[in-house]
Amino acid sequence: MGKIALIVGGSGLVGRKLLHLLLEGQRYDSVVAFVRAPLHVEHPKLTELIIDFDQLEQYEQHFCADDVFCCLGTTIKKAKTQEAMYKIDVEYPLTIAQLALGQGAQHFLFISAIGANADSRIFYSRIKGIAERELREMPYDSLSILRPSLLLGEREEYRLAERWGGVIFQALSFLLIGPLRKYRAIEAETVARAMYRMAMNSSKKTAIYSSEQIEQLGR
Repeated sequence: MGKIALIVGGSGLVGRKLLHLLLEGQRYDSVVAFVRAPLHVEHPKLTELIIDFDQLEQYEQHFCADDVFCCLGTTIKKAKTQEAMYKIDVEYPLTIAQLALGQGAQHFLFISAIGANADSRIFYSRIKGIAERELREMPYDSLSILRPSLLLGEREEYRLAERWGGVIFQALSFLLIGPLRKYRAIEAETVARAMYRMAMNSSKKTAIYSSEQIEQLGR
């Protein structure tokens, strides 16, 4: 029986690119996507499940997969409150990881963020760090944590601040050299390719990838 991939967050900036790679690549015979709304993607490999993320335990039998790709994430503007943001960026990924592990998943791949630190005073960095810390406690055969810098790419929803942030980051990227190189903005498609290759070449039990390492792997 061929390998099964489970992707969560397949409608997002990285998730859309990654979903295409999972479907068109040769590694997986089946791809399961958990979504809130239809992706409007048709492919013989794809099984799309519209679920209530607040009731993830009800879908436990659908968590059977070899590799789990977690591309969930939001902003405080979209989530409205820190509590809602924490739920999406921490609670959902941890529940997904636990349920998939219980169904035999071997490799969990998680998009975190540059500067993730459970002790940070910055809320976003702190919750990403908390998620990373809790994931490392789970007995996965392999855990890949990606810490990309600012993501570049066309989002379905228009985010003016991020659009201008990307323009500025790109314009000033020549200044980000040496130790600062890791802060260069990175294309979502590059992150997706790196994530796919991590799944193909997993060897370490836990690996944390900086934005610069992601860039190198995703070229």
